[in-house]
Amino acid sequence: MSKLPKASAADCKEVGVLRPQIDRNKCEGKAACVDVCPHDVFEVRVIDEADRKGLSLLGRLKSRVHGGKTAYTPRATACASCGACVTACPEKAIKLVRV
Repeated sequence: MSKLPKASAADCKEVGVLRPQIDRNKCEGKAACVDVCPHDVFEVRVIDEADRKGLSLLGRLKSRVHGGKTAYTPRATACASCGACVTACPEKAIKLVRV
């Protein structure tokens, strides 16, 4: 679990302008994004087969070492662009992209 506090509503900008994008070759499923997101945008689970097939060789090795876990954004439309996930991610695997 992350030691960073959840972002507050005051940190949020505008819902629906930006969405988190996860680089699965970097993500190690450590759940810092889950811990800090005030809108429950993220979940960490075992990587889908289709996503696993898209990984580079290094990405597949990292995934295997870390139990095959990665972050997903099932509630990406709830993202309010606070950027807490970007800051909290130890692998720098998250960026916010314009919708």
